[in-house]
Amino acid sequence: MELRKVCTFIEEVRIEGGKAGARPVTSIVVAAVLRNPWAGRGFVENLRPEIVAIAPRLGHELTHRLLGLMPAERIESYGKAAAVGVAGEIEHASAMIHTLRFGNVFRDAVGGTTYLEFCNTRNAPGALLSLPMMHKSENGRRSHFITANFQIADGPAADEIVVAIGAADGGRVHPRIADRFQDMKEMEQETAG
Repeated sequence: MELRKVCTFIEEVRIEGGKAGARPVTSIVVAAVLRNPWAGRGFVENLRPEIVAIAPRLGHELTHRLLGLMPAERIESYGKAAAVGVAGEIEHASAMIHTLRFGNVFRDAVGGTTYLEFCNTRNAPGALLSLPMMHKSENGRRSHFITANFQIADGPAADEIVVAIGAADGGRVHPRIADRFQDMKEMEQETAG
């Protein structure tokens, strides 16, 4: 794993819609910029050897750093993202985050039971990147559908991948929409009635 740099982004939201929240909501993104192990090799049929070699180590590195900033018991929402440089394939970004060898490290460390919300894309250096999050144990809890935005001025280079994990100690500051299960119940009652 050729890791060029690690960047950390912390955001604390106190006021939304002109109204102060009951408490601030903090979100953290930890992002690694690493050399794309498939760059310059043409079409690679089997990505597995590099996934097995890199993804678990990367998962441990990012999780360790994030938990150093926000303890696991404080985390309510989580997610992951990857952006491959313009010389790579979307599949290269996906390969780093869409494996249990990466995701389970983070999920297990924070006591999560839902899948990690995700985004994978191709971008040039300095592009605005999005890391969507959801509640770590209640997948229908819409109050915790949030997105952390971040950017790295010099990454990903054409032959690099940015891999990130994110967590928040809450959801949106003033959630006012129903959760998925409430919608399902209401729609079932409307259909029956």
